Amino acid sequence: MELLDGKIVKKEILDQVKKLVNDINRPLGLTVIQVGDDEASKVYVRQKEKMANELGFNFNHIKFDADIKQEKLLKVIDKLNKDDTVDGVLVQMPIPEHLDSKIVQNRISPLKDVDGLTDVNAGCLVHNKDSLVPCTPQGIIDLLKYYNISLEGRNVTIVGRSDLVGKPLANLMINNNATVCLCHSKTIDLKKYTANADILVVAVGKANFIKEDDVKEGAVIVDVGINRQDDGKLCGDVYFDGVKDKVSFITPVPGGVGQMTVAELAKNTYKAYVLRNKNR
Repeated sequence: MELLDGKIVKKEILDQVKKLVNDINRPLGLTVIQVGDDEASKVYVRQKEKMANELGFNFNHIKFDADIKQEKLLKVIDKLNKDDTVDGVLVQMPIPEHLDSKIVQNRISPLKDVDGLTDVNAGCLVHNKDSLVPCTPQGIIDLLKYYNISLEGRNVTIVGRSDLVGKPLANLMINNNATVCLCHSKTIDLKKYTANADILVVAVGKANFIKEDDVKEGAVIVDVGINRQDDGKLCGDVYFDGVKDKVSFITPVPGGVGQMTVAELAKNTYKAYVLRNKNR
């Protein structure tokens, strides 16, 4: 069993982005909008700020109280869309329930949508057109490619169909010529699909959900989950100690997919700058 180490790949991606942005005559601008005081969101925003500072980006963290009116939030996004010094805009999820996340996400210009969540970018991904892609799925693809794990013709099972991970990852895998099965909470006999997977990706948010019997001998396991146990330790959606001797590759938690997400945000910010200039 070999670990798919996200830290190593993250460093390589950030080094590449650093070289690319050195050739631009101004700092790239990344704006993160946060609504409310979700604890996990605070951690994620800090990670993004740290990355931006390392690369010399202009990082702008706009924070609103949880009771902000949707119209006010949309006006702020409109202003950022028009600001030429801002290359990437994202609204940190989750947002309070009185706000319509789809309306909010789609208000961001597709050329600045560094989370890749607008309907325009989702459609481009389906049609395999160059666009901004959600960071975690793209990170998974880049992680597998770094370790020379071929996707072509492989049976890939993805457990979890979220707009942020499962659905876009299924399209990325298809675009890379994999045979994809997308499972979810209504799937009957889940084990039938997971145990047949050459590459198994799990993103359900349930600690140690996938056990040894659920995976194929020699499979590649990508664990997107990050769960805090009663003892305070973090674990994934896959029972690491149970499957590690059966699989060929596995991502650690922490230190795997989460590392890639931040790296891909850096890459997307640069890509947004390139795409916007190409469209002028």
